[in-house]
Amino acid sequence: MFQIMKRRMPHSTAYAILLEELEKARYDLALAQDNFQNAMEPDLIDCCIYQVNALQMRYKFLLTKAKQLNPDAPYAKNPLEFSEP
Repeated sequence: MFQIMKRRMPHSTAYAILLEELEKARYDLALAQDNFQNAMEPDLIDCCIYQVNALQMRYKFLLTKAKQLNPDAPYAKNPLEFSEP
């Protein structure tokens, strides 16, 4: 997906879209962690665990891509370290 964006869009536009996706992934991860904290049923807890793991992998992927496009930009040192929206 990002290879297509790189060919069709200028570098700055692709990078801006990537940063928006990164921020959305950060928000989704925080929401999923909140859902996990409030889950009571065993099946719901399992579902939340899978969701948090998937979102962590997505966030890490997006962070890696952002670092490849702009290695000098400041990013969180820990992909799970984020501020409240």
